Amino acid sequence: MINLDKLIRENIKKLKPYSSARDEYYGEASVYLDANENPFNSPYNRYPDPLQRELKEKISQVKSVHYDNIFLGNGSDEPIDLIIRAFCEPGFDNIVSIDPTYAMYQVAAEINNVEFRKVLLSEDFLLDAGKLFTVSDQNTKLVFLCSPNNPTGNYFDESEVIKIIEGFNCIVVLDEAYIDFSGNNGFLKQLENYSNLVILQTFSKAWGLASIRLGMAFASRQIISVLNKIKYPYNVNYLTQQYALEALDKIENKEDWVRYIISNKLLLMEELESVKTVKRIYPSDANFLLIKVDEPKMVYEYLVENKIIIRNRSNVSLCAGCLRITVGTQDENDILVKALKKY
Repeated sequence: MINLDKLIRENIKKLKPYSSARDEYYGEASVYLDANENPFNSPYNRYPDPLQRELKEKISQVKSVHYDNIFLGNGSDEPIDLIIRAFCEPGFDNIVSIDPTYAMYQVAAEINNVEFRKVLLSEDFLLDAGKLFTVSDQNTKLVFLCSPNNPTGNYFDESEVIKIIEGFNCIVVLDEAYIDFSGNNGFLKQLENYSNLVILQTFSKAWGLASIRLGMAFASRQIISVLNKIKYPYNVNYLTQQYALEALDKIENKEDWVRYIISNKLLLMEELESVKTVKRIYPSDANFLLIKVDEPKMVYEYLVENKIIIRNRSNVSLCAGCLRITVGTQDENDILVKALKKY
């Protein structure tokens, strides 16, 4: 077991958190005169539950994770930022991660003035735990991993991930934003085995709710308590909480969408294999494909001219010549393939 007290910044340990009116009283009452709210325009006149209790209870049932092990934020970007602020001393500590991967890890680190050390994946985008250990030192406080990875799309070998979780004497953040599309269970069921593990998941992908901005972090009670201590008081608004609750009551929609997207991904891969300009289609455990083409900039601009928007990832490490395509509906995918065949 890792001593988390030694990892938390001293000023955070000493911090007396802000206490809102809804922190001091939560429940049903006939008259609310405690939070300087407007008495009109119910229910939107009231501050939302700062700890999202009802929503967490529902997520707890769906994910089979205890309520106290859940943090909810404004997308996954909020817990990413809060974790850095909680554990990394600016200008002193460092973070270790892989390259290429989700760019916000480095952006959040740089905003907080924390050194970000990157280790290249293999040419086939495979993870080598040993390489991460070689760039770490006694001031390494965090490791960020994304599996399935973005933009490469592959699910990392779990034995390599375990080496990192067990081998680093620091917090390991495992971003599982695309886990629903992978056919793998991920590490959520192993959470209680690792006190230093934080797992990120989201409502943006499989749940089709990117616009409500709701991210989930799962971790030990001690880590969750630290994140609750330093977050903004009402970080998840009422509308987001209510919409997420409704979505969780219709979990069959999410499961249908995931099956549809996985099926369409396989069909799209078959279609792209017959497109001349496509030189390689990388294996994908996510809801997108990374493909290699001869002239990525020209292909990208050609598709933009035809009102088809994908991502040009050719400027990303190890992704020279690559474009990233999100799997859409059958009609959307057909439009893309027809355009590429005419290129």
